[in-house]
Amino acid sequence: MTKNKWIQGILFLMVSLVMGSCYYLDKKPDNLLTEDMIWQTRANAESYLHNIYGYMHTTDGGDYASMGASDESSVCISGVNVRQMVAGNWSAASGYFYNWGAFYVGIRQSFVFETNINKVPVVELSDELKAQYKAENLFLRGWFYWQLLKQYGPFVKITGVLNQGEDYNQYPRAPFDTCVAYINELMNNAAQTLPVFWNSSANYGRPTKGTCLAVKAQLALFAASPLWNGNTRFNALKNQDGTPLAPAQYDAAKWKTAADAAKAVIDLNTYKLYTNADDGGGSFDPYLSCRDVFLRSWNNEIILSVNNWSYWGWTKCASPGPGGYNLYNATQNVVDAFSMNNGRTIDDPASGYVETGFASTGGANSWGHKQGDWNMYANREPRFYAYIQYNGRPVLPAPTVDDKNYYSSDANKNGTGRVEFYYNGKSGQKSAGTNNITGYDVLKRVNPSDNIRNDVTTYRPYIFIRYAEILLNYAEALNEYDPANTDIVKHLNLVRERAGLPGIETVYPAAVGNKDEMRKHILRERAVELCFEGDRYYTLVRRLLLGRTEHQTIYGMNVNADDGGLGFSFTGFYQRTLFQKRYWDDRMYLFPIAQSDMERDRALVQNPGW
Repeated sequence: MTKNKWIQGILFLMVSLVMGSCYYLDKKPDNLLTEDMIWQTRANAESYLHNIYGYMHTTDGGDYASMGASDESSVCISGVNVRQMVAGNWSAASGYFYNWGAFYVGIRQSFVFETNINKVPVVELSDELKAQYKAENLFLRGWFYWQLLKQYGPFVKITGVLNQGEDYNQYPRAPFDTCVAYINELMNNAAQTLPVFWNSSANYGRPTKGTCLAVKAQLALFAASPLWNGNTRFNALKNQDGTPLAPAQYDAAKWKTAADAAKAVIDLNTYKLYTNADDGGGSFDPYLSCRDVFLRSWNNEIILSVNNWSYWGWTKCASPGPGGYNLYNATQNVVDAFSMNNGRTIDDPASGYVETGFASTGGANSWGHKQGDWNMYANREPRFYAYIQYNGRPVLPAPTVDDKNYYSSDANKNGTGRVEFYYNGKSGQKSAGTNNITGYDVLKRVNPSDNIRNDVTTYRPYIFIRYAEILLNYAEALNEYDPANTDIVKHLNLVRERAGLPGIETVYPAAVGNKDEMRKHILRERAVELCFEGDRYYTLVRRLLLGRTEHQTIYGMNVNADDGGLGFSFTGFYQRTLFQKRYWDDRMYLFPIAQSDMERDRALVQNPGW
């Protein structure tokens, strides 16, 4: 979907005003929504649909899952909502990341659209396009419900616009399995009409049949995982009439359902893992392949993405000072998750990992470590260099020599722009406005052609779902119920091989067929491949792992140690330092329903512990 068609000026404002409801219990009269000016022209009807798309919520760093709520990252400003959350400073009245009301606005608008779209004259909008838009609308409704289920658990199932005279206290939450079935129904109905792929880039951002199947795959994995598959913590989660809202018994068959759902996406033969060779990049390069999948707008790995997001804001916040804000900080925890270039984990004695000292030589590739880099960063896998900005690594969003020198202290100006996270450095703690707290920034989704110094950024989409996740979903689900299945290694290796790593069976043959050992490798692969995309948070949540001490104890480098002017040669910076001991309570596996919503709908029951 082209950007100029997303919002059409006054029409968008008009639709927003007449649709200004904030809750699914809104009592505004509906006659405003059926005025001729909306439903008599194609442009107005499309604007209405595009407005519904606007509620998809691009998770571009302003979202807890993609930045700050799991052990992979933090936000450097202590007062922001996600920092308050991980410190335990929140309640049902806090309103942090309040999506309950917003998603129900989108759901309500989807019903209004569904009710009125046929009123548009055929001369304005063909029956074929009406059918397409109805299918898109069904997908969006299912997407909103899916996001509610992830964040809050069982939702209130609304199947039409509520009238002014409704008794809103008659709308309790639906049981979890009912919610899952309803989302699947919406996705199935949408998939019947949506194409397998769009022939024109003008439709970029619209869902396809594959998108619907991918959501079903995500949903099935979520339902099979320990959070909602026989979790005894939820035994007391019941409606006021005693109806249980969580499945009481563990069902191993749900893992097979999840594997089958992921395999359905794979069997479409529509998607593939992106490589740089797809763009005529010559020989395969794992670094460029892993980096550029987020920068190429129309590639076959993308299953669902949006055009309208703050890509400038992401780059500005993720980049080091003085041009960037140093706001989005990777942690030592995620740095340690990346393998060595031989495919072995850093805790493996055979990996060749060295924790201390400076590298005497540079890496074999231009994108790898440089001579003089700390050994901790030497000979790591390609994804490490594509996704992590570490001390001494050249700043990427600085295209010219002059731009690179802008990030260097006078003594270090050599045209390479090595980022200075040490205390006295240009991006260090002592420098005004640069408050990096872990010694790392996030590089994923940052375009090397950007120029943060001059606020120049290049467009790229925001990806919600990509094929690599589906492959990992399939491997994870299959491992839980059929650990001897050869498809596990096959599909896990597809992701590893694109990342330039050897197959898992050659590096760790003992894991093959061993459910517990293979699970560790699959979850580690997810942590690396899908870092900073929101998956890490929800993987730890659905697996009931987020509360473990190792995921609440956050490390970085020693950014506060005064380097005494030694700069890059200061070894004290490279000491693992406890940055944060986060607060955890098991109630935090679900967000609370806002107290204001509890008061609007007396049939609602609160999530456990809130």
